[in-house]
Amino acid sequence: MGGGGFLRPPLLTPPLAASAALVHGAPALPISQPRNLVGGQLLSAVTGYAVLAVTGRGPWGAALAGGLALGAMLLARVPHSPAAATAVIVVLQAPPAVRFLPLLALATVLLVAIGLLPGRTGQHAVRYPVSW
Repeated sequence: MGGGGFLRPPLLTPPLAASAALVHGAPALPISQPRNLVGGQLLSAVTGYAVLAVTGRGPWGAALAGGLALGAMLLARVPHSPAAATAVIVVLQAPPAVRFLPLLALATVLLVAIGLLPGRTGQHAVRYPVSW
């Protein structure tokens, strides 16, 4: 794909697809809740950028970022396991933070908003979110 796009489309697809699967497939799980989804994704991205600044792009830095992101999410009490992949993506692809972070924030808020719909239409036994 050419370099003219806002961001390459596959950039956020894997971690956000996993987040969407949790919101729609397991809406009652704590890791599916909005605070965890949005907070975990953003904290993991920031962790990824911190590791990227120290290690540069590469597989060792990506592995470190994934592990540190999981630890940071646990410490902040916003665990959302798919977000570890976001930290890995940041280190491997080094997207410009000024574009990536707002796009990630928007995408996670949209996931939460779309997650609200099935519970409001009676399609889920559990109304999402269980907690904010």
